[in-house]
Amino acid sequence: MSEELQPQLGLERIYTKDISFEVPSVDVFTKQWQPETDINISASVADLGEDYKEVTLSVSVTAKLEDSVAFVAEVQQAGIFLLKNIPEADMDHLLQAYCPNILFPYAREVISDIVSRGSFPQLLLAPVNFEQAYIQSQLEAQQVEA
Repeated sequence: MSEELQPQLGLERIYTKDISFEVPSVDVFTKQWQPETDINISASVADLGEDYKEVTLSVSVTAKLEDSVAFVAEVQQAGIFLLKNIPEADMDHLLQAYCPNILFPYAREVISDIVSRGSFPQLLLAPVNFEQAYIQSQLEAQQVEA
């Protein structure tokens, strides 16, 4: 088998595509800090041509105290991946589980940093098992088809 046909997976670049931090009301600083947090994570893929894909991991954290929003922290952490000679059957798995898994620690660090800079207590997001989430989504898709 020639080397040209060997599957290649490479990380070309990781970058922060977008950052947002909002504190809608200063009143939250006068209340006892026992927030409820809502965390949303999603991934999207853009084709860059010539065997390159941009994977963007979007992480949004909303913290609420009682009925008011304390802060909203959002980051879009992106990476450019080389995916050459990858079998089509493996492509979705790589783009929806493997690549987000690589990007998540960077997004987690950005969220922690901007929350701290907003003068709130440190927020460390729990690790996410993108592999398990991918398997679960595949099982749910099979159930819908059945």
